[in-house]
Amino acid sequence: MSKQILEGEYRPSASQRTREQVEQYERTGGREANTLMDTGMPVIILTTRGRKSGDVRKTALMRVEHDGEYAVIGSEGGAPTHPAWVHNLRAAPNEVALQDGPEPFSAHAREVEGDERALWWERSVAAYPPYADYQKKTDRHIPVFVITKAS
Repeated sequence: MSKQILEGEYRPSASQRTREQVEQYERTGGREANTLMDTGMPVIILTTRGRKSGDVRKTALMRVEHDGEYAVIGSEGGAPTHPAWVHNLRAAPNEVALQDGPEPFSAHAREVEGDERALWWERSVAAYPPYADYQKKTDRHIPVFVITKAS
């Protein structure tokens, strides 16, 4: 069972699939529920502070890692609105944890633009090709955040 890094009340996702995946991933130290459904593509667990509630929120996102940093992509499958966690990261970029395997770690998030965003977007599409299609489905600029382990 992994430990909770962020202090506060944990409010599980309204999505049953997300709730169950996060619980199983954490309970098994990432040995189970560590892929996107049946795709075999790896996921990580992102923990944020709810911008309105202040509660601890968790979601499974695609694993995009490079040299110990991670990208998280606010695609929402190409929907017209950002996922809630994007707003949480923008509101509290230093109240973040990430779990990629047995133990979560404290982290910092920063939204990237320009050449850095282009580089991370390329890495993200390589890790999960549907991201390219998601951008084509929406007029909004899909946000890209880089998550770095806190020192």
